[in-house]
Amino acid sequence: MNMINPDKPRPTITRETAPYWDGLKAHRLMLQRCSGCKVVRHYPRPMCASCFSLNHEWFEASGRGRIHSWVVNHHAFHAGFRSEIPYVLLTVDLLEDVRMVAPLLESDASPLSLGTSVVLDYEDVNADLTLPRFRIHE
Repeated sequence: MNMINPDKPRPTITRETAPYWDGLKAHRLMLQRCSGCKVVRHYPRPMCASCFSLNHEWFEASGRGRIHSWVVNHHAFHAGFRSEIPYVLLTVDLLEDVRMVAPLLESDASPLSLGTSVVLDYEDVNADLTLPRFRIHE
């Protein structure tokens, strides 16, 4: 396990988002889906943007997708990230028809192109926190 930089901001885990974070700790990508119209949504939230239902269910997603876009960050937006720059942040179209944003495991963006296949990986920060990371899937 890695030691988290104490100056780095941590996600706020709420009752609403706990199944997502608990899934990551178990190395499973858990996504929310509307119980009514079955539209998948990510990030977790209380209401479906498609049919406005307040009912939802959780399911295990594949963690596979294709790169929609990326950015190479050369400037730390927060002091806690200074030691990680440059880092690559991906927007990925998951197979489940929803987009997810997470960093690339590698700091080299040269092999990336739109549509590159990626798979979710997991960074165990400590016993309480696991963060999502994408890696290129060949």
